[in-house]
Amino acid sequence: MKSLKVSNLCKTYIVNKHQNNVLRNINLEIFEGEMVAVMGPSGSGKTTLLYTVSGMDDLTAGKVNFFGKELTELNANEMSDLRLQEMGFVFQQMYMLKNLSIYDNIILPAYQNQQEDRKVIQERAKVLMQKLGINEIADNNVTEVSGGQLQRACICRSLINHPKIIFADEPTGALNKQTSLEVTNELARINEEGTTIMLVTHDMKVACICERVLYIEDGHIRDEMFLGKYKDTADVRLRERKLNDWLIKMGW
Repeated sequence: MKSLKVSNLCKTYIVNKHQNNVLRNINLEIFEGEMVAVMGPSGSGKTTLLYTVSGMDDLTAGKVNFFGKELTELNANEMSDLRLQEMGFVFQQMYMLKNLSIYDNIILPAYQNQQEDRKVIQERAKVLMQKLGINEIADNNVTEVSGGQLQRACICRSLINHPKIIFADEPTGALNKQTSLEVTNELARINEEGTTIMLVTHDMKVACICERVLYIEDGHIRDEMFLGKYKDTADVRLRERKLNDWLIKMGW
């Protein structure tokens, strides 16, 4: 089943009376349960693509079909409800509220959603924090934990409303090597449990856990690589080598 179908998507900004075509006729499909990475040079349109297909930014032309719903047909309130109820987000900058504890930050979107009993939400938050190994920091505020713990808390928050898809923008970009590996492994595990993930990354190790890698350049998808056939191999270096060779071919 298709999670996301993007047809002829264009995004244009007008800056100082000059037209900047950031995205040009993007066509892509992401299937339920897939994990897809978007890579490309800085300024190529990766983050803009993530923001437009998730409805966080308006598109200039084209269509985005999200599980059968055309995003361009939704008003602002409907789009906001859709993001809250059916999408999860993980960013490089973690956007936690400093006046709330880690636990309260995680449960906040579910309380805002108002679709479940609070006891059910609280129990699910505890289970998620246990799975991601951060239950001991539940009462800490955001300035009292490490970057890795904070990003795992963001992943818990992204999952609290049972999203159909997680959008992640450079989820390991602000983390050190070891912490990046831990967060990458958590994303892989979440995907293996059935959650669809679309992520933007510069990190080859993150891209290597995905089934597909899209390479975007100058606002359009130049090519894609299917890594799924290498995903189950025990030789991680083989996947990295295959991806590295392909990226070199792309001019990475």
